[in-house]
Amino acid sequence: MASGNNPPNQRRGNSKITTIIFDADGVVIDSEKIWDEAQEEFARRHGIPYERQKIKALLAGRSQAEAVEILKTQYGLTGDTQSLADERMELVKREFAKGVGFVPGFREFFHRIQADYQTCIATSMPEELLAIVDGRLGLSGLFGGQIFSLIAVGYRSKPNPDIFLHAAKQLDAEPANCLVIEDAPHGVEAARRARMKCIGLTTTFDRQTLSRADCVVNSFAQIDLVGF
Repeated sequence: MASGNNPPNQRRGNSKITTIIFDADGVVIDSEKIWDEAQEEFARRHGIPYERQKIKALLAGRSQAEAVEILKTQYGLTGDTQSLADERMELVKREFAKGVGFVPGFREFFHRIQADYQTCIATSMPEELLAIVDGRLGLSGLFGGQIFSLIAVGYRSKPNPDIFLHAAKQLDAEPANCLVIEDAPHGVEAARRARMKCIGLTTTFDRQTLSRADCVVNSFAQIDLVGF
């Protein structure tokens, strides 16, 4: 298993992994800087700070409306939640339209494992952004159409396990046989609640923030699936 694993007694079970569930933002899609730039602009417009270290962990994995409600609570942001969510989304779409690519190492890892495992994406990314990214990167073709978003689970966002459990059900996989690759603490917690194993990828947050994952790696090249 990759360096920096949690101690063996913190891992759950020895079930054979048959299915790998990828988060999208920061795991498959190299988009975290895009979100940062859009969020910083949104904060500037409304006269609130963008304290990345503090707020990003709270927003990651949440729906747009939930993100706005969090900003209201944290910074006293005022206004209609849906209107603010729409404004924030337009800023994000503008940044995505400038171009987006894969997280370094993802394609090599995916091509290495795709013959041996079922794969899918389970993400909190809004449908309209997924459409933009799919058009640019061909995600539907890559994952055989197995891309699941919050619309499928009534927008119950991470850390609720619903999106991961839905993905497993669609692929006819037992949760114990699923491995989630995540870059955010809410996603790690959602995987744990789903009783799935989880690898934390430090593309967005540091190792300590992802420490509840079964193991934490700095890149796809460090992932060794033998230990799972």
